Amino acid sequence: MAAPETLHVRNIVLVGQDGAGKTSLAEAMLHISGQTPRMGTTHDGKSYMDYDAEEIKRKFTMSTSIAPIPYKDYKINLLDTSGHPDFIGDTLATMQAAEMALFVIDAVAGPQVMTDKLWREAEGMRLSRAVFINHIDRENANFDVIMAALHARFGSRLGAVTIPIGVDKDFKGVIDVLRMKARYFEGDAERVEDIPAEYADAAEAAREKLCDLVAEADEDLMMKYLDGEEQLTQEELEGLFDKAIAQELFIPVFVGSTIIKQGIQGLMEDICTYFPHPTAHGAFRLADGGEIRVTKGDQQAAGFIFKTLSDPFVGRLSFIKVFSGVFAPGVELINSRTRKKERLGHVCIMKGKETIDVKSAMAGDIIVVPKLADTRTGDTLSHTGDIAIDPLPLPIPQYPVAIEAVNKKEEDKLGTFLARVAENDPTIRIERREETHQTVITAMGEAQIETILNRLKDQANVEARLVPVRIPYRETIRATAEAQGRHKKQTGGAGQFGDCWLRLEPNPGAGYEFVDAIKGGAIPNGLIPAVDKGVQETMAEGFLAGYPMVDIKCTLYDGSYHSVDSNEMAFKTAARIGFRAACEQAKPVILEPMANMSIAVGEEYAGAVMGDISTRRGRIVGTDSNDAGETIIIVRVPYAEVVSYTKDLRSITRGSGSYSLEIEGYEEAPHDVQERLVKEYQEKRAAGN
Repeated sequence: MAAPETLHVRNIVLVGQDGAGKTSLAEAMLHISGQTPRMGTTHDGKSYMDYDAEEIKRKFTMSTSIAPIPYKDYKINLLDTSGHPDFIGDTLATMQAAEMALFVIDAVAGPQVMTDKLWREAEGMRLSRAVFINHIDRENANFDVIMAALHARFGSRLGAVTIPIGVDKDFKGVIDVLRMKARYFEGDAERVEDIPAEYADAAEAAREKLCDLVAEADEDLMMKYLDGEEQLTQEELEGLFDKAIAQELFIPVFVGSTIIKQGIQGLMEDICTYFPHPTAHGAFRLADGGEIRVTKGDQQAAGFIFKTLSDPFVGRLSFIKVFSGVFAPGVELINSRTRKKERLGHVCIMKGKETIDVKSAMAGDIIVVPKLADTRTGDTLSHTGDIAIDPLPLPIPQYPVAIEAVNKKEEDKLGTFLARVAENDPTIRIERREETHQTVITAMGEAQIETILNRLKDQANVEARLVPVRIPYRETIRATAEAQGRHKKQTGGAGQFGDCWLRLEPNPGAGYEFVDAIKGGAIPNGLIPAVDKGVQETMAEGFLAGYPMVDIKCTLYDGSYHSVDSNEMAFKTAARIGFRAACEQAKPVILEPMANMSIAVGEEYAGAVMGDISTRRGRIVGTDSNDAGETIIIVRVPYAEVVSYTKDLRSITRGSGSYSLEIEGYEEAPHDVQERLVKEYQEKRAAGN
């Protein structure tokens, strides 16, 4: 495939709910354009686009794949994305590389939760939008009902460019409202005829609606049209079509069935003729506050890495949207983040899992470059390195799990693999929590975690297991107490002797404080730091349940020493004894971490969510609303009660809810919680753990 001119490239991201038929649409377009010998399907595991082992097993798209489709003099880059909430980060990152978001809607189910979410994201990105109503041949499909739902959900700017000839089992073709023709796909070609008489009125009504919407793109024509002076001519209508789409005045709606390939060829023609080309997209924000647009011509080469993929055979693949200049093998570019040079060994396009070398790529195109040394998702490459595109913020993962290798000898391999996973997917975070001695993966949800585990086994040959995330409880005291710590040990030679008196006091919010109140040299100055160290080491071990102790003021006010047997070790031990003895009298308690949460849900779910939070010992701090019409519930709740809240909120809100969470502060845990934690700790100690 020769490098296409910028104005002849169309970058279309397919978005929508899982099961609506995004991948089927890509497969149909590939087949109709002659790029594949057969129509690939997801359900039988023979899809060209869903080629990953996990996708084949789960039967849905998990990661963006590309279908480059040459059609007439154009190149359509179809970006097939996931409609699963766990993989929304990959979908949003991909949307940055497109000029048009084509929403695929099931003709029976209609617009669903992910459709709503991604529609709002596309609006925020100022992406032009179009809709393809799929599966119109299914039982109970109803075009009018779905159009009404779309208008109710997304406004009146949507207009049908094609309408079905029949529905359900009677569906046999579409009416092209723009050209006022009937189109039937039969065998491997499309037949175009006059509109059947029984559909003439419906076609005229749809065309009138189309003219109403499109006329807004030209003020003079709109005034004439609204005044009723004249109807839009065919030439005027077609001349305004692309302008109205690019200006977001009009959102075209197409209808068809990907399985029987009805309505697909006309869609491809309209994509090439009317959908925005790369230079028609608005400006992209730069990290320094400036802007950049896709520009054709001889400007310096610049490209943005919107996705990184680790292929077990090829290695790292960087998906790049070219903003300017020409990308070709041998070109040296500078990464704006690392300031290091990257040499392009190969420039490829991908068709599903197949990489195809190309000689060059011009501005606006999407390419894949293998084996870049130190480049990751969100980076920008350019000749000078002074261009840095600011990536759009991705959702923050909120689903943590702890992971450990079954074989402890494979911990290093596990760490290396997880680091690579996090580098490729910005919605996955890996951290080693030294306080709880756990490696924690924070992801978007269960499916993402399961995929990591399976790939860990298949690609790195490492068996791993998930274990509960340990909650970072704390311990403290609620009363003042004094105690003596005395350590005396006599062996054959020199012995050990340390003697100290400690006073412990609550020190709320001020952390640990050590006060030297020794007078008259009762303990030599050189041994006093050993007491401080012994206290801190004991606090780190905890008193009740093994959790670190905080907010304690410790005063060393008396003691004694032996001129021969006293040393640092003896006074550290004495301090440990004295501290634990004082703790017994100081009303020790366990503190639990508290989370501040902001939960966004539809109004119909607000009551159920508030009730659920109450059962988790949470407090409703307040409520608000956002621009999307959702209710925002502000709560404060024990972190242990919401550590895995992602799956629970999805269950309550049917996948529509979202939340942010931040651990802030500690509060005393209820008595029953403290008893349980102490019991668990004692059982582990008894078992030698």
